[in-house]
Order: sequence, then C-alpha cells, then structure tokens
Amino acid sequence: MGVLGSGSAVIPREPWFRRHPTVVLVVAGVLFGSVWLLRLLDGDAADASTLLFTLPVALIAVAFGLRAGLAAGAFAVLMVVAWGVATDTDLSPVGWISRCLPQLLLGVLLGDASERLRSADEERRRLESGALLYREAIEINDSLVQGMAAARWAMEAGRTEDGLKILEETIGQAQDLVSDLIRQAGMAGPGPSIRAE
Repeated sequence: MGVLGSGSAVIPREPWFRRHPTVVLVVAGVLFGSVWLLRLLDGDAADASTLLFTLPVALIAVAFGLRAGLAAGAFAVLMVVAWGVATDTDLSPVGWISRCLPQLLLGVLLGDASERLRSADEERRRLESGALLYREAIEINDSLVQGMAAARWAMEAGRTEDGLKILEETIGQAQDLVSDLIRQAGMAGPGPSIRAE
C-alpha cells in the first residue's frame, strides 16, 4: 500500500476502488454484462457460470458498502432470473437458491465488512491524531512553563533584564511551536503575531 507523506505525518493511500468510484461502476457493469452474455451463450444449465456474478457484487460491496452490496446482489439475482426466463431453464428450488442466495449474502456480508473496516480506519486515524496533539500539547506546556519559571526566578533574584530576555525567548518559542502546528495541520497563513516587541 502506498503512502503519501507530509512532514512527519504519513497518510495511507486509499485503494483504487475508493479513489475511482466511476471506474468501479464501469468495471462492475462490464463484468455483469460479460457474465450474463457468457451465461446466455453457454447452453448447459448445469454450468456454474452464474457464480461469476460474485465478482462485480464483491467489487461494488467493497467499494460502496452494505446498501450498494445488497443492491448489487439483488441485481445479480435479477440477472440470474432473467437468464432463466430467457433460456426457459427449468431448475429445482435448490438450483435457484444455490444461484441466487450466494449473490445476496456476499453483497450484504462483504458490504458490511467494508463499512466496518472503513469506520475502524477512521477511528484509528482519529485516535492517532488525538495522541499526536496530546504529545505536542505536553511539549508546548513543558517548554512554556519552564521558560516562564526561569523568567520568574530571574526577576525574583533581581535580574529583571535577564528575566525579560528569557520571557521574550519563551514567547518566541511559543509562536514557533504554534506556527509549526498550524503548518502541519495544513492551515498555514498569515496569523496574529504573539512576539513581544
């Protein structure tokens, strides 16, 4: 799986079927049409070529989730029924069930799994982002508190100029840290300056 990096952040690249939904629909349409045509040209009802409908059903379910997977499974069932009517095929109830039920189950189960995986991935990214912000907040807090404490001690010791210098450096560090966070978040731009003049 490819990654795109920006600074220290690494963002996993989405699979092709999530980045190109139009391509998914075209490929699935071609697969549905090809399998249906193959089924019409193959006169032997005992052949299991209708199981090839699982390919476009799986693709749509993985790319778009539960509802789309169910719709694709229902469309595959409709195509199996259309094939049966067009070729006047006489199948037993078990024959119909074995050709139709897998399409629906695959669409539902794979679509649900895809949605759960996507939700888990979003939650993982949210938690990683929160942990990163927490670490950065601790770093900023430690840096600023130490600088202000040093400035206070210098002033209490009667070294006012040293204390003001330390305080000015601490304010500069604060601005640099915050500017870096803003830049990492992709929101860089002119903002208010907090540097002491």
